[in-house]
Amino acid sequence: MGVLAEFPRAYGNVHNLDQPAVDAFARFDAAFAAGDGLPGVEEDLRIFGRWAQMRLNLGPDGGHHHDERVLSLTRLVADADIPWQVADVRHLWLVADVLMASKHTDYAELYRVPLAAIRRLDYIARRSILGDKLDWLRRNHPVVWDALHEQLAEVLTEPAEHGPAGAVRNVVWDCDDFARHLAETYGPRLSAPEVMPILHHWNTARSSKLSGRWLKTAANLLTPQAVALVREILTLVTAHREQRVSHRVDGYEWTTIVFLHERTAVPVRGMVWTCALLDEPWVVPLLGDVALTCGTGIGGSGPNSRSEMLANAAVHVLARRGGLDTVAPLARLQVKVRKKTVLTNVARTLDAVATAAGLGREQLLDRTVPDFGLGPDGVREERIGDHRVRLGVDGPALLFVNGAGKTVKTAPQAIRKDPALAELRSTLKELKQVLPAERFRLERALAEERTWRWDEVTAFFLDHPVTGPYARTLIWQTSQGPAGIPVHTADGWELTDPWGRSVRPDPGSQVRLWHPIRESAADVQAWRDHLLEHGIRQPYKQAFREVYLLTPAEERTGTFSERFTGHVLRYGQAKALLNQRGWTGLSIGHWDYECGGDQGEAVKHLSGWRAHWGMNVTGDPEADQWGTASFCRSDRIAFHRAENAPGRYDDGHHAGVPLAEVPPLVLSEVLRDADLAVGVASIGLDPRRVTEHEDYWHSYGFGELTETARTRRDALARLLPRLKIADRAELTDRFLRVRGDLRTYRIHLGSGNILMEPNDAYLCIVPGHDRGAASVFLPFEEDGGMLSVILSKAFLLAGDTAITDPSITRQLHL
Repeated sequence: MGVLAEFPRAYGNVHNLDQPAVDAFARFDAAFAAGDGLPGVEEDLRIFGRWAQMRLNLGPDGGHHHDERVLSLTRLVADADIPWQVADVRHLWLVADVLMASKHTDYAELYRVPLAAIRRLDYIARRSILGDKLDWLRRNHPVVWDALHEQLAEVLTEPAEHGPAGAVRNVVWDCDDFARHLAETYGPRLSAPEVMPILHHWNTARSSKLSGRWLKTAANLLTPQAVALVREILTLVTAHREQRVSHRVDGYEWTTIVFLHERTAVPVRGMVWTCALLDEPWVVPLLGDVALTCGTGIGGSGPNSRSEMLANAAVHVLARRGGLDTVAPLARLQVKVRKKTVLTNVARTLDAVATAAGLGREQLLDRTVPDFGLGPDGVREERIGDHRVRLGVDGPALLFVNGAGKTVKTAPQAIRKDPALAELRSTLKELKQVLPAERFRLERALAEERTWRWDEVTAFFLDHPVTGPYARTLIWQTSQGPAGIPVHTADGWELTDPWGRSVRPDPGSQVRLWHPIRESAADVQAWRDHLLEHGIRQPYKQAFREVYLLTPAEERTGTFSERFTGHVLRYGQAKALLNQRGWTGLSIGHWDYECGGDQGEAVKHLSGWRAHWGMNVTGDPEADQWGTASFCRSDRIAFHRAENAPGRYDDGHHAGVPLAEVPPLVLSEVLRDADLAVGVASIGLDPRRVTEHEDYWHSYGFGELTETARTRRDALARLLPRLKIADRAELTDRFLRVRGDLRTYRIHLGSGNILMEPNDAYLCIVPGHDRGAASVFLPFEEDGGMLSVILSKAFLLAGDTAITDPSITRQLHL
């Protein structure tokens, strides 16, 4: 029998040879069995070397007695000048590892050829081959490790003539672009005598938790030069983003997305841990930035983390530090990060800080929103040279006032390199991160029906220069019932309602944010009119908030809602929006259909309840390359009490509690999230999908209005009389009808899709053709939402004779 037949078939990769190699093996086997010379060796020494390595096989019981003829062959191969390639060397090491695991104990002979062959490769290839093998041998085969580790170290260590970059690569390796950048750019500083010892120590940060012993060693090795590098390199981490990397091994090709290779992340974690020793003002915000970058997923969103290891390390160091200054970066993580393990650590840390301060977690967040040095008016002004620089929460932005009193938006040349301006720009960056977190926190408080004392509201919200601009436009309600928008008087804050009536709550009175689900239709309408009349713009929909009440259909289904079932959504977009709204757990794709990889659900916790919204993969797996789905189809929504594990029906759906038992506000807020996701991610908004899902596209694009679209209609009814195109526009049940000079158009209030009269021809317009919509006051922040899109299209079409875009004009004259 030949070497291939004698080698265990379980190790398929060993047998992965092309036909010429198989034929050569057969010739070598025949010649060896006959005791003749080995024909054809000179033609391909690489194939002969592989064959000789496999000749070391002693059978399934292993042993250590090799035929001297075999040993002479392997020693000949080891000493020969053979142009080994990466695939050859991988094969040689695989054969050696298989035989070692099969009780072949003459390790010097087993690894003679692999060690000689790998020396022919460059160091990148050497590390690629041996990368996972070192830990495997150290952990699972300590006897083999003891026999080989010195030779392995010698193979992987670049010589001194490779300079500082080589010295750094010997420690950090070069498994990704970030590590290569460290070696090439920071090599001289990292390899300096003042830093190299702690670089080696950083590379030992392999434990999941920081120990006192590790930290004590780091303290003994820490130098000012190392501290400077910690700050610079961790700042690089915050700006680093994942990259797509192609791989090709043994004829197989695949692509992975890499943020940091684990071997790079280990020394970076050591740098994060070292921050526990540093009492510098930059440490806490930098650790927060590291946790945010590493804790969020690809593209900055999603339920996974770019590097869970580093995110948790940063949170752990923040937890060790404690103190109120850690709260702001931790609060940002709660808003942005969706990875459960990271969020659990963040919550635990906030709870510990809150307990130390004698507060609840939300109370702690109220008290620790930074003010960035802003005055009560939300403005901070600094004099730099002959110029004044204003940092304002409105925008937020920097404005520059020159000596003549002229205000400009760009920094004058004379102060562009001034350190004071750099500090203001850094503060502006932090302010831009805090503002959306505060907006989200206020909306979450509305959905959770959180209560405060009135003196807490005035101190931590209304008088705060960052949160105040949001809080002062919201409607607050006392426990006794009266509600109003805050108005500041000489005697303090009062609440004023749409009819001009004012109330001054007692300092200890309980107050919460007003929600339309608790109010009469007349009161809701009055508040909506009041916002428009007085030009009050709320940070999110409060007065114009959609309300979702239990329907007869949901009373019939009992334990689940099908109100948003059957929508075809762009999966990535829907998932990102739901993640932003606090939903977790959704991960579906074209994999493992038998085990349900194509089915999943998004989960949200709210006020002691847990909502489950099912999603299924739809679309062509070939087009998606059998990976994450491009499109999904929505399923039913069920609710459970948070403390109870959900059961399942025979059809696989969750067995929810009766919807009538779910608090109306919880039901409404969950369904509102679903409506938002459909309104943003439905393919009914995309004319390119009409041929793929024609029935759905038409039903969604021109069908009955959802609650969000009905609220949009209500806002438009109030806005239309104020618009320049009021005499050309009218509202119908589902459309905004706009009369141009060429055609009359109907814009659907749900999808924004357009039909042209008289034949209902479809008109495709890409959003962004603004002809006046930007100047229209909206009573709530939309972030470029559908109401703005509809208004933009309406202004454009009202003046259709002025349209010059050929992609539009050719449709108008069909």
